[in-house]
Amino acid sequence: MPNRSIPLAAIFGCAGERLTDAEREFFAASDPLGFILFKRNCADPAQITRLIADLRGAVGRDDAPVLIDQEGGRVQRLGPPHWPTYPAPARLAAAGVEAATLAARLIADDLGGLGITVDCFPLLDLAFPGADQVIGDRAWSGDPDIVARFGRAACDGLLQGQILPVNKHIPGHGRASVDSHHALPRVATPRAELSRTDFAPFRDLRGMPWAMTAHVVYEAIDPDRPATLSRLVLDGVVRGEIGFDGVLVSDDLSMGALSGDLAGRTGAALDAGCDIALHCNGRMDEMRDVAKAARILTDAALRRLAAGVALLPARAAFDRAAAEARLAHLTAAA
Repeated sequence: MPNRSIPLAAIFGCAGERLTDAEREFFAASDPLGFILFKRNCADPAQITRLIADLRGAVGRDDAPVLIDQEGGRVQRLGPPHWPTYPAPARLAAAGVEAATLAARLIADDLGGLGITVDCFPLLDLAFPGADQVIGDRAWSGDPDIVARFGRAACDGLLQGQILPVNKHIPGHGRASVDSHHALPRVATPRAELSRTDFAPFRDLRGMPWAMTAHVVYEAIDPDRPATLSRLVLDGVVRGEIGFDGVLVSDDLSMGALSGDLAGRTGAALDAGCDIALHCNGRMDEMRDVAKAARILTDAALRRLAAGVALLPARAAFDRAAAEARLAHLTAAA
């Protein structure tokens, strides 16, 4: 059984569709806050439900958060034949705000039925011509007001379905000229311009429950460290200028944008102001290094987690068939 009353400030992935004995023992001993699922973990509804029960059983907490990236378009961990294919955000934006809300509400229905509680969606990044296509049609628009409007619609749909949204990648990944999965993006845009554009949707949605950091260097703010590892960015911009006081989770610490070992990355992210260190690939050696460097959740992080759950509305009836038909009509007409 877990050996702490307060969980570790970490979220881990696992390797496959079932927990190994080694994973079960590691999760029980390290007691991470929660878990994240990827396509490699997802075969069918019954299998996912069992896996989630086993993950939560390993840490002894039925309410341990379980995350997934279910955006629609290119980033969709659940898909046919068991789940629908949802349009990319750019296509939803062409169909209107109602379509964005409906798609998010349907996604919430998919996730909630499996026991998943947090969706790493929506992106509030802007679309910029010439930027790396890692964002591309995952962005609603290049206009900050439009991004904020559609981002809020998606958050509303998820919350209506009892799923916590994660706004990403704060304070803005859209200008990146390289894919942070493989290399470290550097943005040389002046701070005043970043504030007017990239930061604006995050500022408008600062009351949402969770946000995920960007592995991006903003040279005008901190030329030496990406946002995930920068107190100048996380304190000065995310908590300060933007005013976000929700749960701040790092993007995946195993990504190629970051240098150094996993223990160093973990300590730096938590020191910079992340509430939670995220590690996704399920590699046991890396997870052990993350667990060694992480610490238990701070009082501030516990408060933010509780405040996020408190944002969930009362459960309401949902006519899925009507929502699917309406979404199909809206997207066909766009």
